[in-house]
Amino acid sequence: MIWSNYRKLAAWLVVLAFWPLLAGCSVYSFTGTSIDPSVKTISIQTFQNTASNGPSFLAQRFTEEFKDYFQRNTTLKLVPRNGDLQFEGQIVAYDFAPAAIQSQNGVDQAGVNRLTIQVRVRYTNTQDPKQDFEQTFQSYGDFPATQDIARINNDPVALRRIMLNIITDAFNKSVANW
Repeated sequence: MIWSNYRKLAAWLVVLAFWPLLAGCSVYSFTGTSIDPSVKTISIQTFQNTASNGPSFLAQRFTEEFKDYFQRNTTLKLVPRNGDLQFEGQIVAYDFAPAAIQSQNGVDQAGVNRLTIQVRVRYTNTQDPKQDFEQTFQSYGDFPATQDIARINNDPVALRRIMLNIITDAFNKSVANW
């Protein structure tokens, strides 16, 4: 009976010890965001593809992945325009190039090819303009030399992995304040 009371007391002491960490000055959520409670909406404009060699579907797919990520990881309501948080930008580079040159029988050839995507993101926080930014985010994926760009473009998993790295970086910079 006495041990039971000590356990309850110990549990309460642990809760009290960690309470200040969870009840700090800023707003915290378990998704890692620190969004002011006055921020309720988000608008994400279509990211235009200004890269000269990107596939035609890239802008639409990137924009949809961007919207999905923010909807899954925040409670913000997506609105067509004039959200409390606003995103827009361009896909500025879509480069496919050899990344690891190997010599076979005296002939130099690619051992690995690298697809690099760069996206320029403009972020506006209408509630706190000090958090506004414009930045280019970049990510890449390495692929076997036997895999050409057409095959990679038709592989939604390969492109999605690269795009999600960029989206995660933009998410962390904007609403996670990393």
